[in-house]
Amino acid sequence: MARSLAPLLLLLRLLLLGFAAAGRPCGPSGLSRDMVLGRLGANVTLTCLDEVPANLTVSWQVEERGAAVPGGRGRQLPEGNVLVLRWLRYEDSGRYSCSAGSRRLRSLRLLVEEPLETPRVSCYRRSHDKDILCEWPQQTKPSPGTRAMLWVKRRFVAENATEQRCRYFSKARKFVCRVKVPPGTEDTKHLVVSTCVSNSASGLAGEDKIITLSSVLKPDPPLNVTVEALDNAPQWLRVSWSYPLSWDSRFYWLRFQVRYRPEPAPAFKEVVQVMTTRLDIRDAWQGTRHVVQVRAQDEFGHGAWSEWSQETVGTPWTDPRDFTSEMGPFTSQFPVEGGSSGVTLPSELFREDRAGGSVMEPSAHPVASPYAFLMAGGSLLLGTALFVGIVVRYRQTWTGRQQGTKPESEGQHMLVPLGLPSPPCSDMPLLSHPTPTAPGLLHITHSDCSSSGQ
Repeated sequence: MARSLAPLLLLLRLLLLGFAAAGRPCGPSGLSRDMVLGRLGANVTLTCLDEVPANLTVSWQVEERGAAVPGGRGRQLPEGNVLVLRWLRYEDSGRYSCSAGSRRLRSLRLLVEEPLETPRVSCYRRSHDKDILCEWPQQTKPSPGTRAMLWVKRRFVAENATEQRCRYFSKARKFVCRVKVPPGTEDTKHLVVSTCVSNSASGLAGEDKIITLSSVLKPDPPLNVTVEALDNAPQWLRVSWSYPLSWDSRFYWLRFQVRYRPEPAPAFKEVVQVMTTRLDIRDAWQGTRHVVQVRAQDEFGHGAWSEWSQETVGTPWTDPRDFTSEMGPFTSQFPVEGGSSGVTLPSELFREDRAGGSVMEPSAHPVASPYAFLMAGGSLLLGTALFVGIVVRYRQTWTGRQQGTKPESEGQHMLVPLGLPSPPCSDMPLLSHPTPTAPGLLHITHSDCSSSGQ
């Protein structure tokens, strides 16, 4: 059964295509017998008669603006049965006639045209409330008088197609047609678009294109793209933009995509879609300028993405201290004592005065770095600690040695004799006769020895 329905389906398709093609003539069907086609910059040969008597003189003339002008635009045309025109220009187009005396023998029409290019149309719509724009590019500039037409109609509907005239834009080198959307057309209903380009010599029809209003939706690129650095965030960039003027953001929204790259890198990195008009890049290269672009699409993903916006550049925030270290310290050229070739001065002495805009002169006195103070103080503390430790250790050692060699009589008090030494008590008699005591002598008795503890 499927095989039996195949011919019917094919016939139905041909009929539908016939409806789409109805009422759209595409230029002349071919050249007439008295018409000669020449290409711009080429040569062409015009022949008067197939056979010419030997004694017959043939002359040529060209008609300009409907009048016969012998010699044609001031140019002297050579006599003879054959006329050769070299390096054709558009101005060479016209009707050439040959005659013998006053008798016209033949008339030919010369057309200087560029070969036609088959239209390859693409359509897009800038917003839900805008007309459809269809265009196709041209490799070469078309000849003067070339016409481009477009027809659009609803598919599967037996109705006449709407005809639109297309305009050629020389700078963009393309034909553009504005298509009025038929009233009551839904976004998902199919439309058939047909194109034709023609000139005085021939015509070419492009392949029919089937579209829907939602499928051809293509917004304009976002506007006012800016890239800003964030304070104290060396890897962040804030990108902001605005809706294109052709898109009404009060009723329809867009989603956006951002791509960026550091200037040394050749490839872009794309960020997922966002619905806002601002995005923070958090993995930028520190201290490197970045190229940023933004594009837009319908919020529901209908149609195609817009073209990328113009490139905008920005650099993440950089710590001024990092910039100072990269610039390096300033070294004076004046010799100093101690063999040093210069004095290192901090870069703060040379920064620009914000009030007056002048540059401060370097100080004549050497300025010590805070790091030098820290190093000197640390060294002093370390030396003091080492000295105290050595003194304590030496004192403990000296004290121990003194305790180990202490004499036995330490702690006793020595009696200094007041007079001559006396003999021991054992040599003295226990009883002695009283004798006169000499002055200055100590008289010792038994009681004296007992009192001494002997």
